[in-house]
Amino acid sequence: MTALPPDCVMPVPAEEYRIRSEDGHWIHAAAFGPEDAPLVVLAHGWTCSTIFWAPVIHRLAADHRVVAYDQRGHGRSDIPPTASGYSTVKLADDLEAVLLRVVPDGRQAVVAGHSMGGMTVMAAAERGEVAARTAANLLVSTGPGDLLAELNVVPASLPRPLRSFLGRQLLQSRMPLGRSSAVSRAALKYATMGPDTTADRVAATAEVVHACPTGVRYRWSRVLGTLDLYAQVAKLAAPTTVVVGTHDRLTPPVHSHRLLSALPAPAGLVELSRTGHMAPVERPAEVAGEIRRLAAVHLPAAHLPAVRKPSSRKAAS
Repeated sequence: MTALPPDCVMPVPAEEYRIRSEDGHWIHAAAFGPEDAPLVVLAHGWTCSTIFWAPVIHRLAADHRVVAYDQRGHGRSDIPPTASGYSTVKLADDLEAVLLRVVPDGRQAVVAGHSMGGMTVMAAAERGEVAARTAANLLVSTGPGDLLAELNVVPASLPRPLRSFLGRQLLQSRMPLGRSSAVSRAALKYATMGPDTTADRVAATAEVVHACPTGVRYRWSRVLGTLDLYAQVAKLAAPTTVVVGTHDRLTPPVHSHRLLSALPAPAGLVELSRTGHMAPVERPAEVAGEIRRLAAVHLPAAHLPAVRKPSSRKAAS
């Protein structure tokens, strides 16, 4: 049994929330760090949970108020009973409900979304209450659409239609993942993580992904398979930084470059070398550092150190 890295173990929250969304669905959230510190809200991706953000939370909670929430069906949030509970509109409803609960009137937060969490931020772009409470966004390992067409999990030598078909079969499988094993961890690393990712970080990620209920995984995969948020990207008014790993097979860098060109207020592109789809676990220092930079620039935070102005750059391994 591989021991998990200490920073992949969730710290004890300062406060926990049970938040009711628009359709009556209950969302679990947890807050870490000083109550009066600059606010950060974290939305995780498909098949993950708040635990996925643990490495980033550990790096921010000393001087930020960090709130992470479980997307519906994941972690400790309720599982929608029917397919109607799964849509990008529902994701936007949940984010709006979380921000209304945890961001006091007159304050704002940096909102960071990984993968489906980034799609949640895009889906909520037109929500007035979301915009009013958002100072800046961080979109990590994500894309607005054409996910199956751009997948790099299937060999690029195959014709694109066949790649899309095989990718759909893989991602929309109804098969239970079962317990984590050496074989399943190797497959997970290949599909979602960079070549330099250590065995303990792969194991930590596998624990989170394998905990996602099979039905939840399948129903969200159906939503992602037809995702089209291109029109929403142009309405994302807050300054927004995009982060992507150069070895991301699920949402390759082509998505990030499209995002950057479509954003009305781009705040920079960070490319993490030899990094896969799970950047918050693979490269938590860089992801937390970009959140910290956005908070320092866009939130009242005189006690935080000065940082560089945003730029397009490539992070070394």
